Amino acid sequence: MRPLVAGLLMAGVALAGRAEEPKPVRVLLKTDHGDIEVELDPAKAPATVANFLRYVDGRFYDGGRFHRTVTPDNQPDKTVKIEVIQAGVNPAKEKDEFPPVKLERTKDTGLSHKDGTISMARDGPDTATGDFFVCVGDQPELDFGGKRNPDGQGFAAFGKVVKGMDVVKKIQASSADGQTLKPPVGIKSARRLP
Repeated sequence: MRPLVAGLLMAGVALAGRAEEPKPVRVLLKTDHGDIEVELDPAKAPATVANFLRYVDGRFYDGGRFHRTVTPDNQPDKTVKIEVIQAGVNPAKEKDEFPPVKLERTKDTGLSHKDGTISMARDGPDTATGDFFVCVGDQPELDFGGKRNPDGQGFAAFGKVVKGMDVVKKIQASSADGQTLKPPVGIKSARRLP
């Protein structure tokens, strides 16, 4: 066989054997304050995206709520300040949440906590379930090595807001008692977009 033909055949076999990179997935969150559209990155954060989507597909966020707002003024005991809004599943479904997902660190995914990034909330590493947050402004202290969480492992960024940052900012500015939104901002539905 001629070298050029053999080379082309081998290249074709190599390409055919490679899995196609997963495409971004968009999800529409309909809230009491308006719509937020997020684009998820399953190529870089596959486990975190899969975790979030099982909550979306299981309708766990229908009747859920944005319950926390973090602003420069409501974290007086923190030396490292952040700005985010945090949401969770419908309280009636909390008992049915899935087991925690393994933390996909930003040092491994290459993602970072920029303005509009969506990320999983957690306590210790490998404890994230259904709560997620959206960054308001760049939040590098939430990345791996950041100082917001004492363990330095950061949080699992897995996508970004592509429409509705005005809604995110409206939620952040809503009435709160400390960091607790009073009342919470309801999530009417969360659905994948075609």
